[in-house]
Amino acid sequence: METMKIGVKRAILNRLLLSLSLALSLLGTNAVAETFTFTAIPDQDETHLVQRFGKVADHLSKELGVEVKYMPVKNYSAAVTAFRNNQVQLAWFGGLSGVRARLLVANSRAIAQGTEDAHFRTHIIANTRTGLTESDSLPADVRDYTFTFGSKGSTSGRLMPEFFLREHYKASPDETFKRIGFSGDHSRTIALVQSGAYDMGAVNFEVWKRELAEGKVDPEQVQVIWTTPDYPDYQWTVRGDIDEKFGEGFADKIQETLLNMKDPDLLKSFPRSGFIPATNDDYQPILDTAKSLDLIDG
Repeated sequence: METMKIGVKRAILNRLLLSLSLALSLLGTNAVAETFTFTAIPDQDETHLVQRFGKVADHLSKELGVEVKYMPVKNYSAAVTAFRNNQVQLAWFGGLSGVRARLLVANSRAIAQGTEDAHFRTHIIANTRTGLTESDSLPADVRDYTFTFGSKGSTSGRLMPEFFLREHYKASPDETFKRIGFSGDHSRTIALVQSGAYDMGAVNFEVWKRELAEGKVDPEQVQVIWTTPDYPDYQWTVRGDIDEKFGEGFADKIQETLLNMKDPDLLKSFPRSGFIPATNDDYQPILDTAKSLDLIDG
């Protein structure tokens, strides 16, 4: 009788162990299968962004060995919010949005920037009806002209051009121009100035170059009249807790994958000629400028 009881207990114990083993196995499978999500600031309309970054997601998935999904966002603030809330673990940020995101998530770091991003620039463009032409200096008097920035949170579409405008005119944009606006993205800025809805605007030099090549810019209607000095801009930023979620060394693996991205078609999605290492310190000038314009508390 005692032997039978022992046998029953052993059978129950074996079943419990089997159930535990199965549960652990499933837990491990779910951990491996967890989706890695990234986003990008919407510097163009959403259709272009989905086309651009869908194939980047496929490439990252293949190289990292996990499911990777691109999550589109409506504006720059939404990109920062998604990063803060851990809806995305990696983001292609502009200089200012990256600085803001890293301040919100402990130990987050910039890991890569485009080769061109160490020396980024903004074009000031003008409708040709203004009579303004390209020069090494900004026009002396723009009080009769309207001006549009891009997104309020854009480094190349707002932060740095505003800094240089203030430096030149010794006044805020509201005091300098007849009226100012915010288009929301660089493509929209070009369209608004080209149509004459605004006399002047600030646009990312890479977007200008791409849209000019694609025939979306009519040089008879809009042209570059001035270009800012260089400044650091776009970068990939990864959350500080990424290794806890996907395994030790995962952040370094992401960085290595990005630095080794050589396919011209993928790079055209940004567009960049390649990626180079980046650190948080590279963006100290952006942080300092944002503080000087009261765009970041400090």
